[in-house]
Amino acid sequence: MEYCLGDGDGTATIWDRGADIDLDGDGRLDAVSLDFDGDGLADDALADFDGDGLADHAVLDLDKGGLDGSAARYFTDDGSGTWAVAANPPRAGQPAQGNAAVGQLRWLGLDGVEHTSRPLVDFDGDGQVDDRLLDSDGNGLADRAIVADDNGVTGYVDTDGDGRWDVKLTDIDGDGTADAAATL
Repeated sequence: MEYCLGDGDGTATIWDRGADIDLDGDGRLDAVSLDFDGDGLADDALADFDGDGLADHAVLDLDKGGLDGSAARYFTDDGSGTWAVAANPPRAGQPAQGNAAVGQLRWLGLDGVEHTSRPLVDFDGDGQVDDRLLDSDGNGLADRAIVADDNGVTGYVDTDGDGRWDVKLTDIDGDGTADAAATL
């Protein structure tokens, strides 16, 4: 599994390590144990619940409740590279998600039609399920969409929480910073 952690001085290191624990109880190793919170104990984990080889959840303090998630705290990336969105622990065979029904997010397409699906979708209508939805406030409604293609990365943001996309951000040069913003 590949994951990237900041070094505290503004730099970051990318790690690639084989999974060594099974957090969702499905019999498949899906997480690496480490000391993510700096307490000196390897009681935390970075997990890959969607199976794409990249860490998508951080789990803190597994030792407080064992691997059943009773006292552990789960987080997802808020889209900025920060593990800031609280998530529910996974159940066997189902990925961990924010506070929405496990594995599902509600979202509106650019045409205003409501959908319910997993976070990987065909948002841009190109026939490929490779666009990512994010629910940064944990209410079960996607408020960010990230679309990558040969022309760069485009992000859509619901700024007021009504479920409709308000701003389109475009990163043409691929440096991770928006080069243009437009109101929708």
